[in-house]
Amino acid sequence: MLVVISPAKRLDWAMRDVATTAPAFQEDAVRLVKTARNLTLGKLKGLMDLSDDLARLNRDRFAAFEADPVEEVTRPAVLAFAGDTYQGLEAQSLSADDLNWAQDHLRILSGLYGLLRPLDAIQPYRLEMGSRLQTRRGANLYDYWRDGLSKALNAQADAVGAQVLVNCASQEYFGAVAPKTLRLRVITPSFMEDKHDGKGPRIASFFAKKARGAMARHIIENRLTEPAGIEAFSEGGYAYRPDLSKPDAPVFVRDYPTD
Repeated sequence: MLVVISPAKRLDWAMRDVATTAPAFQEDAVRLVKTARNLTLGKLKGLMDLSDDLARLNRDRFAAFEADPVEEVTRPAVLAFAGDTYQGLEAQSLSADDLNWAQDHLRILSGLYGLLRPLDAIQPYRLEMGSRLQTRRGANLYDYWRDGLSKALNAQADAVGAQVLVNCASQEYFGAVAPKTLRLRVITPSFMEDKHDGKGPRIASFFAKKARGAMARHIIENRLTEPAGIEAFSEGGYAYRPDLSKPDAPVFVRDYPTD
């Protein structure tokens, strides 16, 4: 199986003693950065709904972005992202063997880099997949990436003999994967909280993001190759609910945390 997750806006830029690899779409990242550099500070601010300070920070990041960066300015992707999903994944505590397995089976969707392996070297950036960055390919990043991500996932699945993709990414990011081009069976788990208030289990965004990362870790640590293995996921108190699940859409529920 392959599993895909979203990147994060927040970064952890601590130095890591981990060997990195080159992103497959580095040339595309450079091309997109050149486009972003042409934006005024005001347009960059509006593009991603940023504060003045964050707009300046990301302008400076685009200005400093290198086509062939030295090791000191990059970090391995899975250790550099620090959002909710990565709190659940806890990549820093994965073993070397786990990271090696994840390098073949975990992919991070990215508005700038397209598709990242865990140890791919990234430079600091922020560019959400939903950004309406106009390029020669269209009006936004969905137009830019088109079938490219699906074709790359197909190729990487073929390389490891995978026939199933577990989608632990947000809709914003997985929406860039063209379903007609993707040859893999897609399984999209959902994570719900039950407050026992008579309204039934429902999704809470923060907890769902963290659970998606924990599911990715479950797949990595258990070296899952068959979809049935994800039903054993129990991290954080979640349990598989067959009564709420549908084919290729398993549901996991836990009691709403009160502490």
